[in-house]
Amino acid sequence: MPKRGKKYVESREKVDALKRHDVAEAIQLALNSSHAKFDETIDVAVKLGVDPRHADQMVRGTVILPNGLGKEVKVLVFAKGEKEKEALDAGADFAGNDEIVEKIKGGWFGFDRVVATPDVMGTVGKIGKLLGPRGLMPNAKTGTVTFDIAKAVNELKAGKIDFRVEKAGIVHAPLGKVSFGVDKLVENFTSFLDKLIRLKPVSSKGVYLKSIAISTTMGPGIKIDTVLAKDIIK
Repeated sequence: MPKRGKKYVESREKVDALKRHDVAEAIQLALNSSHAKFDETIDVAVKLGVDPRHADQMVRGTVILPNGLGKEVKVLVFAKGEKEKEALDAGADFAGNDEIVEKIKGGWFGFDRVVATPDVMGTVGKIGKLLGPRGLMPNAKTGTVTFDIAKAVNELKAGKIDFRVEKAGIVHAPLGKVSFGVDKLVENFTSFLDKLIRLKPVSSKGVYLKSIAISTTMGPGIKIDTVLAKDIIK
């Protein structure tokens, strides 16, 4: 096990590893445990009662966090002609087609999210092995393969995130920055959890939300009571 730094150990001592908190209390504890010199991200990890090996239990979705992510999201759009112009007019940071593919093949990854129109996906597929492992491959299920470029760009700039359950049955998602404060982070958490609950597969039996924990980028995990978490969904 790697040796933890002094500040992490001090933060960990402030947290009862066995106690499960309500959402606001957990977020406040996470903020109190923040010790980095930069504005840390608050992340949530939810263990679901699903088996991702079965297609009908694959949980995947998107949600627009009401308070955004607290950082500038650089959006790249693969498009041509009028759609390329539409992308730039909507606020995309980069837009193009073949020339962008060549830049990425050369090692350029100066963007956070990728959108593509359906007619250029054949071109984008050429670099699928480069985009896929980084979670950057456009996908119609998450609204990033579309002809409605302006809408897609605006949503990503506003704080739209996508998430999917991993092999271990865990969903990870960012909730914002420490600087947001408790109220805004609770709002973002609520929007995320509401969407996650709505995505419960019909074939999933038993307990769906098995455990929830949040943490800052450099801080310890803090457990949230799943019953209390569901109570904030209206």
